[in-house]
Amino acid sequence: QVQLVESGGGLVQAGGSLRLSCAASGSVFRLMDMSWYRQAPGKQRELVAAITRGGNTNYADAVKGRFTISRDNAKNTLYLQMNSLKPEDTAVYSCKVDKILGTVSVYWGQGTQVTVSS
Repeated sequence: QVQLVESGGGLVQAGGSLRLSCAASGSVFRLMDMSWYRQAPGKQRELVAAITRGGNTNYADAVKGRFTISRDNAKNTLYLQMNSLKPEDTAVYSCKVDKILGTVSVYWGQGTQVTVSS
């Protein structure tokens, strides 16, 4: 069982920045493929960014060039640096474990609210 705890959300003005963190329990963080998702009110949850255990990344077109996903295996922590925020980035952001050592194994965090004011 893996527990994920997000932090770092909040209220920010358009053009501002936030850094989300996702702390994972256990000793296999370095073996995990992970991702960030978001869900805005009335919309479906969508993939924001993903990172493999080897450090390969991919991003949704809507956030390319503005958001950066990274990980610190020594701290068991996943990050999402969000710059040039827009009101349409407002959503609940959740981290997710996709795979552990290549095997599908899904865990979700509880989510953190990001609100961008215009």
